[in-house]
Amino acid sequence: MFLSDDLLQGLIEAAIAAGREVLDVYASDFAIDIKSDASPVTAADRRAEEVILARLAELMPGVAVVAEEAAAAGHLPGDLGERFFLVDPLDGTKEFCSRNGEFTVNIGLIEGDRPAAGVVFAPVIGRVYAGVVGVGAGVGEVVDGQIVSWAEARVRPAPHSGLTVLASRSHCGPDTEAFLAKLDVAERVSAGSSLKFCRVAEGLADLYPRLGPTMEWDTAAGDAVLRAAGGKVVTLDGALLAYGKRGTGQADFRNPWFLAVGQLPADAHEFAAAAAGE
Repeated sequence: MFLSDDLLQGLIEAAIAAGREVLDVYASDFAIDIKSDASPVTAADRRAEEVILARLAELMPGVAVVAEEAAAAGHLPGDLGERFFLVDPLDGTKEFCSRNGEFTVNIGLIEGDRPAAGVVFAPVIGRVYAGVVGVGAGVGEVVDGQIVSWAEARVRPAPHSGLTVLASRSHCGPDTEAFLAKLDVAERVSAGSSLKFCRVAEGLADLYPRLGPTMEWDTAAGDAVLRAAGGKVVTLDGALLAYGKRGTGQADFRNPWFLAVGQLPADAHEFAAAAAGE
């Protein structure tokens, strides 16, 4: 992995700087606009993305960036190259608008079609997650923009007492309910944004099924953290979730349904088969 410690630190600092912009708007009487896909957007999304794009241009000049708000405005790189960034400056805008604190800043680095590194920062909670696939993942406590503690993040073996499953706070539909009914679930926990990936990564949960639409910038950073912590993200045919999807007949950068898993009592393909109703 070519990513140096200094470069990873730069990505963490970029996410924390973007988080300051998010919190500044969060503390105000902000306006909510609606994009063409009917999703909400605020000044926090735009300001955070501006900060991240500027930082990435300094850290890795010439590396392509696919960022949510730029993509919504039709600004996409022509050639992604061998490595590129996926940026969601404010994942969980609905959580932001409802002021429940469960939103994140996300920066994911892709090599080929797989996540290589990711940073997820939850500014209200004051936690930052970072991972380099093949190296490891960690979680830090952030106070006044500085990391004051750091600990390894690692998925846990699935407990014999049943799975702890994370469900989307804003996007949990009948397909997810039908899938969960087939599993030995001891506890269900609702959560917003990419925090669901991170909670599996740090061993607080075992499974996050997403049987609904997402975009690559929604998942790249959290996926990287989870894979770095020993988990994986698989589609319903058991394949690892891939990135850089363009020209497939679907919307560019749209994800299929997936499962984010820790150390399950069966392999990921069996869970994918259950989700597909096989």
